[in-house]
Amino acid sequence: MIKHGISRFTDQDIYLFKEGNHFRLYDKLGSHQMSAEGEEGVYFGVWAPNADKVSVVGDFNGWDKKSHRLSCRLDSSGIWEGFIPGLATGCVYKYHISSKYDSYTVDKGDPYAFAWERAPRTASIVTDLNYTWNDDKWMAERKKANALDAPYAVYEVHLGSWRRVPEEDNRYLTYREMAHQLADYVKEMGFTHIELMPIMEHPFYGSWGYQTTGYFAPTSRYGSPQDFMYMVDHLHQNGIGIILDWVPSHFPSDAHGLSYFDGTHLYEHQDPKMGYHPEWHSYIFNYGRNEVRNFLISNAIFWLEKYHIDGFRVDAVASILYLDYAREDGEWIPNKYGGNENLDAISFLKRLNEAVYENFPDVQTIAEESTAWPMVSKPTHLGGLGFGMKWNMGWMHDTLKYISTDPIFRKYHHDQLTFSIWYSFSENFMLPLSHDEVVHGKGSLFGKMTGDDWQKSANLRVILGYMYGHPGKKLLFMGIELSQWKEWDHQESLEWHVLQYPLHKGVQTWVRDLNHFYRSEPAMHELDFSLAGFEWVDFHDWEKSIVSFLRKSSDGQTVLAVCNFTSVPRTDYIVGVPHAGYWREALNSDAEIYGGSGCGNSGGVDAMQVPAQGREYSLSLKLPPLGILFFRN
Repeated sequence: MIKHGISRFTDQDIYLFKEGNHFRLYDKLGSHQMSAEGEEGVYFGVWAPNADKVSVVGDFNGWDKKSHRLSCRLDSSGIWEGFIPGLATGCVYKYHISSKYDSYTVDKGDPYAFAWERAPRTASIVTDLNYTWNDDKWMAERKKANALDAPYAVYEVHLGSWRRVPEEDNRYLTYREMAHQLADYVKEMGFTHIELMPIMEHPFYGSWGYQTTGYFAPTSRYGSPQDFMYMVDHLHQNGIGIILDWVPSHFPSDAHGLSYFDGTHLYEHQDPKMGYHPEWHSYIFNYGRNEVRNFLISNAIFWLEKYHIDGFRVDAVASILYLDYAREDGEWIPNKYGGNENLDAISFLKRLNEAVYENFPDVQTIAEESTAWPMVSKPTHLGGLGFGMKWNMGWMHDTLKYISTDPIFRKYHHDQLTFSIWYSFSENFMLPLSHDEVVHGKGSLFGKMTGDDWQKSANLRVILGYMYGHPGKKLLFMGIELSQWKEWDHQESLEWHVLQYPLHKGVQTWVRDLNHFYRSEPAMHELDFSLAGFEWVDFHDWEKSIVSFLRKSSDGQTVLAVCNFTSVPRTDYIVGVPHAGYWREALNSDAEIYGGSGCGNSGGVDAMQVPAQGREYSLSLKLPPLGILFFRN
């Protein structure tokens, strides 16, 4: 039996839904256990405006398409709803939809479901999100941890391959197992945040989560929603923030998912020149449709509210912004002004960021945007897209190309090292060495380095040191800190065994010490987005491939970084400094503890009153081969 006339919607809800400003639809649509007319049961609500009939089918009715038909609201919202008494959490269900068009029928998962069956099964599950949180201290204070002047050292993680249990058929860790092991490791290594590659439910494991079907459900591969909450909770209790990789750019064509939902292109554009992504073979959201904007922005608010998430890395923003992304001439439709900008998508991204920051001003949104689109990380009221930060893809490409060049020839490519400073303060940049750089035949980061094993390790240490000294927040993909040999494989654990070798252990120790130094020194992070926080000492020494620069804090603290990108050690190398006194060698990538040769400055150097490079004082330094030095005045 199904009861009609029972609704979770008010007239105001419907008004906001049609207007495109209802951002908590997860409380309305989907399946919800509730009491109605003195009975316990489950309410079902689904948006399917072009359906002729909609039924709830599941394990409770033998998947009968006729026994529990929903009724369509009479307010032209396109919402079908109904209340089934006697049902409880744990019921497995889908919506059987008969379209008004072409006799099309299909069984669809619930777009707003809080849980899904474990792949390859594809049904939704009635689920509550009850959980007792214990992260009050973090939530009360996270504004400081997520502030733009705070240190951001992000560890990017794919949960299914970070660590596995080989003696148990190479199984994944569960969310609860991961909670403790990941928290202990991240805390020891000094990272401030983790970024999880998409954990929303996805049918194809090999998509790494980027082909999402269950936008409101953590994947059941690793446990229940409460298990994921426990993981977030435990990380927060250990002072670690959680950023989710979020994919509003496209969705897969799986029959049980969003595509062709009610016999029409409901969530996607009808014209494939607008609605189909040729590069990823997936569908593109129709950002101009109010109900679709509701869906996506509600989803962002959902993770922040229900799971205490601290921010999003928004995937593939360039593909959202440009109508001709990955398309040849004739394969795309210009906007009304004849341009290639997706005007609806621009409006959507602005409204997304406004809604996020209005409701959760203590989180951050971070755009993976690979073009020169202006003002990505500027407020919308100034004409920007409203993101908190943007990935610096230009820095990443130039830096990796430079460090992959034989040191003998680096002097001819010096501009690849220094060019990024010219635009570093045009956006709030995060410097990413992400999973994208160690997949699809690109090899591991360690493998990209030149020379023998010692030189590879030294090159990796110096470029990581340069990354931490360079203005911008930091992101490292898991395994880079191990200097693992193999390219990342989502089917296997990281190569933890390489830590038995001193060179690999040395890189891990170097990353740990970089993180702790970066966090403890305001000069290294406080003014990341301001020219006041950075000053070149000398970037002209291309012949020796040496650069030196200062990082500064708002109260005048100063850190000096000197990088030697050749394998030739330098003695009596003069570097100008702004202050007299003793300059302590705080970090040396060539220290023996990191697998280096031990070339350095015996703990520090006294400044000489000898002018150099436009400064009143100078240091006479010994520069290690393929090394970076950090000095604290």
